[in-house]
Amino acid sequence: MSVAASESRLSLAEQAYEVLCDRLVTLRIAPGTPINDEQVAAELGVGRTPVREALKRLEADRLVVAFPRRGTFASEVQITDLGHLTEVRLRLEPLAADCAARRATALDRAVLTGLLAELDAADGGEVGELIELDLRLHRALYAATANPFLSDTLVRYDNLATRIWCLFLDRLPGLGGHVGEHGPLIRAVLAGDAAGAADLAAEHVKRFETTIRSLL
Repeated sequence: MSVAASESRLSLAEQAYEVLCDRLVTLRIAPGTPINDEQVAAELGVGRTPVREALKRLEADRLVVAFPRRGTFASEVQITDLGHLTEVRLRLEPLAADCAARRATALDRAVLTGLLAELDAADGGEVGELIELDLRLHRALYAATANPFLSDTLVRYDNLATRIWCLFLDRLPGLGGHVGEHGPLIRAVLAGDAAGAADLAAEHVKRFETTIRSLL
């Protein structure tokens, strides 16, 4: 296989991964749903090989589970994982906010400024749009850490936490307020206030767990 063909195949696999990941995280692919690689390939207009590569990544991310001779399924949302996720995120989210405040490049700051403007205009927005904005806010903050290992790790944990959040969407009060908590955090990052950003990130994680547990 030529280098160009290999890069093209990886690009298609990345595209398939992003589409499936988004659907799995937001529960548009419901937990327990079988995922047929042939059907997904046809829908996305790609070959089955890129889809299979995407599914392997998603399995490593705990978003799908594969069973021999049975196939691949969207993983169940494990509420019992909430405490474990919080334990890890309470350490890593403040670290990410601290790093972002100290390391954000001009491009990072432009992206965050644009997202802040979207956030300010999103009060009372549609649920799906708020979830999508929340995901983009987190990923932009992680990218601004300039630490790909920290960013990749937190994206995976945030995906799992978001699945829990989406499971309770019909019962969660003040969705816009939860997403809006990112406003002060982004402003602290843009101001270079590393300590303040870290404190705000920790409070955000704590409030997330408290809110979910109040519904159990």
